[in-house]
Amino acid sequence: MSGIAIMTSGGDAAGMNPAIKAAVDHSRSLGVDPYVVYDGLEGLIDGKIRLASNELTRDMIYRGGTLLRSSRSKRFFEYECRKQAYMHLKERGIDKLVIMGGDGSFRALNDFFNDFEIPFAGIPATIDNDIAGTDYCLGVDTAQNVILNCIDSVRDTARSHHRAFVIETMGRDCGYLAMTTALCSGADICIVPEIPYDLESIYDRLQGAIKEEGSCVIAVVAEGTRVAQYLTRWLTERAGMDTRLTVLGHVQRGGSPTARDRLMGTRFATRAVDALLNDEINKIMVYRDGLYSYATLDSVAGQQYAVNEEIVSLCRGLSR
Repeated sequence: MSGIAIMTSGGDAAGMNPAIKAAVDHSRSLGVDPYVVYDGLEGLIDGKIRLASNELTRDMIYRGGTLLRSSRSKRFFEYECRKQAYMHLKERGIDKLVIMGGDGSFRALNDFFNDFEIPFAGIPATIDNDIAGTDYCLGVDTAQNVILNCIDSVRDTARSHHRAFVIETMGRDCGYLAMTTALCSGADICIVPEIPYDLESIYDRLQGAIKEEGSCVIAVVAEGTRVAQYLTRWLTERAGMDTRLTVLGHVQRGGSPTARDRLMGTRFATRAVDALLNDEINKIMVYRDGLYSYATLDSVAGQQYAVNEEIVSLCRGLSR
């Protein structure tokens, strides 16, 4: 076997398409047949595997999401389904995999390797930026810019009516998106799982904005806190401001990838292909302190992610 298959798994993230293109182009330049798997792990089981064409990747780099589509698969936990996936790869001469996703996707392919010795390289891709061992995951910069554009637009209408707006961001149990966009947008309040908050202290601090004509209050709340609706009611009742809740939802995953996500996707993908061809198997591509490197699965999937303490410290003043 002598082919590499590229696939995306779990939640989609801007930057996946640039990474797919880079992995395909780099594999081909090194004389390795590049294949793509559609529909993630489900597609691997069902044999949705195609030799990558120039037509597929020609206009891929500026597209958001993943043109290969994605899925989460309960069937992949079953040995017989993994065996079926292996047979599809064997029939096509594929002996290496590049997967973009998160901890669950990496663990799934590690189990696959333990069964059938098909090595993989993992590329961290999630807008939540909650994968341990790397400072950056594909899709984060694009999501941040989508959120900032939304907050800037909301601020215009908020000032027009002297209103407060609560903006709920995604991130699961991680407040990275909320913290970074609160800081970059000049938000008045930031509520995240990582920082205890004090509403009465916030109320005292915001007296100027509450009383000043033509002002507004912007609160950025991470979905993991589950307090967006409560904070909306509190601002209405305690601060006496007309308050609206805006849940950004999946719009944060969309949009054309930014220059940073295109470059990060390209760098991660070419390194993933190089790792596999240099027998650096079952490694996760990471970016730490400005440097690209490889990490073991256990050092990534086996650790708890923590937001950079400097970012947390900068946000403490917005939580009280």
